[in-house]
Amino acid sequence: MARIAAIAPDLFFASKIDATLKGAGHEVLLVGEGEVAEDAEVVIVDLDHVAPESAPPGVPRLGFYSHVDVDKRRLAQEAGFDLVVPRSRMAREMSELVASLLGQ
Repeated sequence: MARIAAIAPDLFFASKIDATLKGAGHEVLLVGEGEVAEDAEVVIVDLDHVAPESAPPGVPRLGFYSHVDVDKRRLAQEAGFDLVVPRSRMAREMSELVASLLGQ
């Protein structure tokens, strides 16, 4: 379906992103901070480990953070992220959040 890039240094959650989105039919690229994922249609960023500025502009961006760290949410919103959600919501609704960014 879509090509999704994930900047998620937490290997446990990165594997959850990979399995969930591949299960939904997407191609998932796990990339490091500062790496460019060619032709990604959505970029997912773990804001607990990666600065919002590390996500490339010009592509829909989905950030997730620890629910107690509202400053990270604010910084990501100021950086122009399309969606910023707590980690628990990301875990529950990942496929739906990505689909909303893809306009599905």
